[in-house]
Amino acid sequence: MSDPFKSLERAPGDSRFPLAGILDAIRFNADGLIPAIAQQHDSGEVLMMAWMNRKALEETLRTGRVCYWSRSRGQLWRKGESSGQQQDLKSAALDCDGDTLLLQVDQTGPACHSGRRSCFYVALEGDEARIASDPLIDPDTLYGKG
Repeated sequence: MSDPFKSLERAPGDSRFPLAGILDAIRFNADGLIPAIAQQHDSGEVLMMAWMNRKALEETLRTGRVCYWSRSRGQLWRKGESSGQQQDLKSAALDCDGDTLLLQVDQTGPACHSGRRSCFYVALEGDEARIASDPLIDPDTLYGKG
């Protein structure tokens, strides 16, 4: 069996390949998921990491609105469907092994369920963990619990 991602290593820039074949070659894990890192397209800020299955990825590419797979709920999770803090897709790229996605997005408000812009707010520094940012919105307000 040939490895499509191995064959892409030597492809010159701006080469084009059918999307269906690339999607078929993605290395989803045993649960049918691939990690997806969301990055703010204009600032480079890393916002979050979540999981996608093929259906979520196809919907994201088709609609331009980011959709993930919620492992806790066992269903598709359209970012912002309950909070209004959605992600509009600017671009998507696979890593060289075909097992991780990088999504360039335009994030509306906070990306994190904690109300913070980024999920990566616990800074590990020496022998301490420091909360590196304040919430932009109270989580209870964000999800209509307040």
